[in-house]
Amino acid sequence: LEVVPAAGLAQIFAFVGFLELAVMKDVTGDSEFPGDFRNGALDFGWDTFSPEEQESKRAIELNNGRAAQMGILALMVHEKLDNNPYIINSLLGSPVPFN
Repeated sequence: LEVVPAAGLAQIFAFVGFLELAVMKDVTGDSEFPGDFRNGALDFGWDTFSPEEQESKRAIELNNGRAAQMGILALMVHEKLDNNPYIINSLLGSPVPFN
């Protein structure tokens, strides 16, 4: 984090703040579950699913998110173990200098 300029951190903070305050909220007040930010604009056929299918798809999405978090955690652990963030490049024979 020390290599990121202060202006870059401020930009990230401002962008996340903008998303929280202006974009990621329930404008219409008719969300069906926590995290439902469709606001009547995006549907993609969600309302055509039965309640059981909707619950199943939400559980699948939650598990995919957890798996992605574990993958990112594994990459971070690998980077700290041998100071090489790009394991795929090392496996293919072209390591990238880092730090």
